Amino acid sequence: MDTRPAIIAVIIEDNESVKEFNAILHEYAEYVIGRMGIPYRTKGINIISVAVDAPQDVTSSMAGRIGRLKGVTAKTVYSNI
Repeated sequence: MDTRPAIIAVIIEDNESVKEFNAILHEYAEYVIGRMGIPYRTKGINIISVAVDAPQDVTSSMAGRIGRLKGVTAKTVYSNI
C-alpha cells in the first residue's frame, strides 16, 4: 500500500482530552515518525505536531478521530511525494 508523509497539527485546549489523544497516537504508532509537543502555559493549551507516513486514508482517519476530541483542533498537511 502506498504511503504518504504528512504532518498533523494539533491544538489541545481541553486538558481532559490529552489521555484520549495519546491513546489514539498509540493505536497508530506504526505510522508515527515522531511528535513534538509544546505546552503553552500562558494560554493553557498544548501545541503538538505529529509526523506520520501512512496511507492517506489511515492519516485521514487518525486526524479525524483526533479532531473530534473535545477541545481539540487538528489539521493535516500532506507531502507531494
